[in-house]
Amino acid sequence: MARIAVVGSINMDLVTTVGRRPEPGETVSGEGFALVPGGKGSNQAIAAQRAGGDVEFVGAVGDDVFAAALREVLSKAGVGVSRLRAVDGPSGIAAIVVDGGGENSIIVVAGANGRMTELTVADRETIAAADVLMCQLEIPVATVLAAARHARANGTVVMLNPSPVRELPAEVWAEIDVAVVNEGEGEQLAAALSGVPHVITTLGAAGASYRGPRGEMLSQPGIPVRVVDTTGAGDTFTGALAAHWHRGPRTALAWACTAGALATTKLGASASIPELAEIRRALAEAGAR
Repeated sequence: MARIAVVGSINMDLVTTVGRRPEPGETVSGEGFALVPGGKGSNQAIAAQRAGGDVEFVGAVGDDVFAAALREVLSKAGVGVSRLRAVDGPSGIAAIVVDGGGENSIIVVAGANGRMTELTVADRETIAAADVLMCQLEIPVATVLAAARHARANGTVVMLNPSPVRELPAEVWAEIDVAVVNEGEGEQLAAALSGVPHVITTLGAAGASYRGPRGEMLSQPGIPVRVVDTTGAGDTFTGALAAHWHRGPRTALAWACTAGALATTKLGASASIPELAEIRRALAEAGAR
């Protein structure tokens, strides 16, 4: 079982379903609404735990009505929360609109995530004890860099999902062992990714591809599913990848693609993340075809 430290965000997702997303200036009638705990860091932590990892979460919630529910969703999934701090002010939120085809638009307000500006001694101990550190870009970049440097110094594999995509200092990329991007992010960050030893690119329904440190390439097809909501599918992919990275890229890709596809069959981010038994069953069915 891989030990994984996630230094990242946790949000309450405000999810509205519509037949189609509105054009600028247009009002449309919604079909449903739900409060769903999410955030890229939290989603990836839960996904890694459910895929077989042993996960500790390093992050922050506020002092608002969402804080207890956000802490509880991690705890119920088996993710360690001893490093989930509470800060003054609101927790992070994401306003999500999902259309009839399962595609989404998302607005993220950082809240407490933006106040993750330093790592404590205990945070650093958690990172040093892990096999894999997972980071995203919904917390300050300086904190991501500090976590990555400490991980590298202690032999912990550094896995970055550079999302929401932005330009990063070269010193950040120098600490990354594994980058996980979608096709658009891969194109935008092509120059920076060229120096990363392991790059995984998600391809939606088509699966994912891998480029290794010597230019070796792998591809993994997706599995056919009925798509309900793509929110959190990429995070589920990344979490499962981290949980099985120690088994090699090919096996990790198979687990990640399967978990990511299953995550699109339910509404919401954390609520859609598949359990270990579901992933194993789908892998077995795919192997039998």
